[in-house]
Amino acid sequence: MNAPVPQIDFAAPADAEAIFSGIVARLRGGDVIPYLGPGVAELAGPAVPMNPEALAAFFGTRVALPRRARGNAWASAQHIESTRHRATVTALMADAFATPVAPTALHRHLATLPLPLIVDSWYDGAMRSALAARSDWGEIQGITRAGIGEDRWYRFYDAAGQEVDRAQAKDWTTILYKPHGSVAPAKNFLISDADYVEVLTEIDIQTPIPDEVKARRTGRSFLFLGCRFNDQLLRTYARQLSKRSADIHYAVVEPDALSKNELRFLVSQGLMPLAIPLPRAIELVLAG
Repeated sequence: MNAPVPQIDFAAPADAEAIFSGIVARLRGGDVIPYLGPGVAELAGPAVPMNPEALAAFFGTRVALPRRARGNAWASAQHIESTRHRATVTALMADAFATPVAPTALHRHLATLPLPLIVDSWYDGAMRSALAARSDWGEIQGITRAGIGEDRWYRFYDAAGQEVDRAQAKDWTTILYKPHGSVAPAKNFLISDADYVEVLTEIDIQTPIPDEVKARRTGRSFLFLGCRFNDQLLRTYARQLSKRSADIHYAVVEPDALSKNELRFLVSQGLMPLAIPLPRAIELVLAG
């Protein structure tokens, strides 16, 4: 028997914006962590895949995919890795994101703030580009462990894009955390089912999450902007990254676009959904 779909009473637009304005003030003060999904950069219409479905379609233009893999980015990448080589997956991902994604006004605005942590959940380099004028920040990226022979889950890069020791992360004013990797600066990608099997085996005990990210999320809320939760993998990452932080988190959503699983996720995780169009939410952040 299917579980009933939870009902959410969304706040009226004026009330939602009032709540959101308070969240923006806390974000500026460093008490709220922005968790950016691909929907933020997608507003600018970049010439790269900006959601999992578009990425799956890109794979389908380069490789003949079996029916079971079509439309699913992770399964498509796994098929390519299994039938060709991991290097082929990396090359295709680098090709998919070869065109630089320009930072949006939100990226540039966030880059001016001394935020302790920014989470960016897509593969483009827009947030890194926005931070380029600063030198007091660094980046932590999730990495594939396929064939590298290393007992590591992530790598550390300074503002110049050079790989550095993890000890430097404590001194960074802002950490940009890219849990799935990124095209810049070193073409690290978590994308295939095999990549995520290892991560998901350990993520419940938090091993794949960097210690400095764990430290900086403590006591803070997350604000999800441009994110969808319509895939189990995306829900798992959002759930695990927001563990052991504040008791309440926030998500800007479009109520009419939410799937049943997304509604269940919002309720089960205690996420406060704010029915504000993403462009309007960004306006409020910029004005805050």
